[in-house]
Order: sequence, then C-alpha cells, then structure tokens
Amino acid sequence: MMLLGLFAVGILFAAMQLQAAENWYEKNYKSQNSGDLKSMQAAPDTKMYVSNHKEDDDISMLENGYDMMGSSGFTAGDVSAEQALQHAKTLKADTVLVYSKYGSAKTATSKIEMIKEAAKLGKELTEKDLEQEPINYKYYASYWAKLPAPLLGVHVIKLAKKESEEAEKATELDGLKVIAVIKDSPAAKAGIVRGDTLLKLAGNSLNKPEELSTVVRKHQGQEVVVEYERNGEKSIAMAQINARK
Repeated sequence: MMLLGLFAVGILFAAMQLQAAENWYEKNYKSQNSGDLKSMQAAPDTKMYVSNHKEDDDISMLENGYDMMGSSGFTAGDVSAEQALQHAKTLKADTVLVYSKYGSAKTATSKIEMIKEAAKLGKELTEKDLEQEPINYKYYASYWAKLPAPLLGVHVIKLAKKESEEAEKATELDGLKVIAVIKDSPAAKAGIVRGDTLLKLAGNSLNKPEELSTVVRKHQGQEVVVEYERNGEKSIAMAQINARK
C-alpha cells in the first residue's frame, strides 16, 4: 500500500512539474509570415513591454521600423509574463508586447442570482455550486523584429466597399490605403502620411500590395513620382527610393 501511495505521489509530482514547465505563449504561438523573420542581431537583447493599447502599439511599432513576427493568444489562470519574454528570446525577437485582461469568473452577484433561482425552483445546491471559481485572464502577446532601412517605408492594405448591406461582394477601391509610415523613410520625407491612398508610383497603378513591392524594387535608388489621394483630393509628391545594400 505504501508503494502504491508513493507511486501516486510520484505521478502527481511529475504532472505538477510538467505543468510548471509548460510555456503558454509558446504553446499558443502563431506565426504571421513565413516564419523566417527574426532580429538582425545574432543575439538580440529582447525587450518586453506590458501595455493595454494594442491597436495604437501596433501602429507605433510599424512606424518605428518593426514588423510583427507572430502572436500568442489564450485564456488561462495566472501566467507569468516572463513566459512571453522567454519565448520571444527563443524566436529571436527584438521586442515583445504583452497584454492581459480580466476574464470571466463568476462574481458574487452572479452567485446570489444562482441561489435565488435555485430557491425559486426548489432546487438543492451543493458545496461545489457555491465554490469560488478560479479567475481566468485573456492573454495576448505580439513579437516584433526590427527591419533593415526600408526602400519606401509604407505599410498598406487593399480596401473594398460594399454598395449595400445586402450585396454579396464588395467592390475594390482604387489604390492602396496607407496604415503606417516608417519614420525618416523616403515616404515620410515625401510627406506621405497614415490614411493616404497611394494611386500610382512611377506611373504604375497600384491595386495590390505586391504591385507596390515590385515597383519599389524596380526603382531602387531613383527619385519617382508618387500619386496619392488625401481627404478626397489627389496630389503628387517626389520620393527618393532607397537602394538595398
């Protein structure tokens, strides 16, 4: 009997060790790109920041010349942010941004409502029904790598608009919407700002992000005309595209 007891304790101890060793951020990681994006440094000094302004942080990171490698999202009990930093170092990320939000444990008010409802229905409650439930939190982390100096320095998306709520397909809008401009980049120096719509670059129409990449690579080291729209008005600017070394 004693041997069985010791065996059971051993299994429990091993299970506790396994749970403690589990990295929730690694377990729930999803790469945003092909997976080859990482710091330009062989051994980066990875920085971790805890925040609660995800959307603003994403734009700020893009504007400062970073790109997202991937993210982790999950709901769990108390999980240390150090796990996010540990996984970020494994990924060779320059920066990791960590967020947590109070989850959905039953409050004292909801317990009282449950007791009232049980009394109304004549239902018996067990001790388990009245036990305090563990608090869960929603966790999210994004991992970022610093990019080389950009050729142009804009992050864009393709926008589409539905003519009506009933319409099954959305109509693509002309151009590419700028969601971020990298600081001190050729685009920033040309006066391009977030919210502008890029229409043409060096005379080439822009309707897909891949088209922008192709034109920019083709005109490395050259000064080109940028045609864009801002607040419904079309304008032009000159941009000196960088050359990749």
